[in-house]
Amino acid sequence: MTRTLALTPAHITRVHRDVPDTGPPPGMVLHDDADYAAWVSRIADRAPPGPLRLFAYGSLIWKPEIDHTAETPATAHGWHRRFCLKMIRFRATPVCPGLMMALDRGGSCRGVLYDLPSADLPTTLDRLFRREFTVKPINSMPHWITVRTAQGPATALAFVMNRASPAYARLTLPDQAEMLARACGHWGSGAEYLLNTVTHLEARGIHDRGLWDLQRLVANRIDAGS
Repeated sequence: MTRTLALTPAHITRVHRDVPDTGPPPGMVLHDDADYAAWVSRIADRAPPGPLRLFAYGSLIWKPEIDHTAETPATAHGWHRRFCLKMIRFRATPVCPGLMMALDRGGSCRGVLYDLPSADLPTTLDRLFRREFTVKPINSMPHWITVRTAQGPATALAFVMNRASPAYARLTLPDQAEMLARACGHWGSGAEYLLNTVTHLEARGIHDRGLWDLQRLVANRIDAGS
């Protein structure tokens, strides 16, 4: 079934702004080398036998930045995609906050299972962790979950939302759309991130009804504000 997105590249152009990166705001505490090493050790110690498997549900699908030897469609039950991570940098600013997507509790989520190279696991994990989380307390927490594939269940590493984080925001779809239609940072806009995600999911035959409704609301909000 072919679906037509309401959110288009033209919308992205209208909300894009050239925003300088002013760096971490005052008071923000970042993970250092020792913190990342501790996380690498913690996750590696709990790794199941065999290749490291990573569950990708968002930008890791359209911008993985890591090598993988195989990929398999997979479903994570008990988790769903949600724009629930408040941002004031990257795709937002302190003046115009935004949201990033995370894996939150409840529902189910179809995604991609990557088999990562088995050589030098610590280096792979370190690179992955530095990509996925930067601030304290941690937002996107590395966590072992069970996913379902056509070949049966598998244990995979995923990055899930830490609900104890002050950056956690459980908003309605209209409120999410309001923020995504406005926010832009030095990495681009929240609307662009949403469009990239929905487009690449659909290309893989993954239809996320929540994101589909959200992209329509964001397009409508941009149209209303133009």
